[in-house]
Amino acid sequence: MWVGGPPFPPPPPPFPPHGGVGPFDAQLPPHRGVPLPGPRVRRGDVRQALLRLLHEEPRNGYQMIEEIARRSSGIWRPSPGSVYPALQQLEDEGLVRAEESGGSRTYRLTDEGRRRADEWSGAEPWDEVARSMPEDRHELRLLWAQLGEAFVHLTQVASDRQVAQTKKLLKSTRREIFRILADDEAEDEGEGRR
Repeated sequence: MWVGGPPFPPPPPPFPPHGGVGPFDAQLPPHRGVPLPGPRVRRGDVRQALLRLLHEEPRNGYQMIEEIARRSSGIWRPSPGSVYPALQQLEDEGLVRAEESGGSRTYRLTDEGRRRADEWSGAEPWDEVARSMPEDRHELRLLWAQLGEAFVHLTQVASDRQVAQTKKLLKSTRREIFRILADDEAEDEGEGRR
C-alpha cells in the first residue's frame, strides 16, 4: 500500500559517476578506437565547486554532488570518491568545518574559507566543465537520460502490450543506430581509396 512520497522512484542519474555511459550502464564499444568525448574536469575543479557552493549556504556532500550536476545540466556529476576527500582536505586546511546533524555531516565555510571563496574571480567550475562538452554530444547525452527516465517509468507501469511495442521499437532503434554507423564507416573507407 502506497503511503506517501512520489508514486515512482526518482529517475537514475543522467550519467553514472562510475564511468558507465547511461542509465542502462551498457558498455558501448569505442568507435574506431576513439572514446566518446566527455566533460573535461581539471585538477582543482571539485575543490573550487565545493567552496563556491558552501559560499552560498551550508550543505552536506550529497547536496553538493546534486547541485553540481544540476548546475552543469547533468554533464558533471562528481563522484563521492572525489567530493568527500576534497571536503576532508578543505577541513584539514581550516577552510570548512563539518557539523553532525540528523545523521548527516553538514559543511560550512570558516572565515578563512569565506575569504578564499570571495577571492575567486573566474567562471564557475560547473560552467567551465559544461562548456568542455561538445554541444551535439551534450544533446545526445540528454536524450539518452530522457530515454532512461521513460524506460524506468515503463518498467513499472506498462501493460504487456506496451512492453511488446517498446521491445520492438528498441530493437529497431538499435538496428538503425548500427546502420548509421555502418554508413559512416563505408563513407570513410570510400574516401580512403581515392
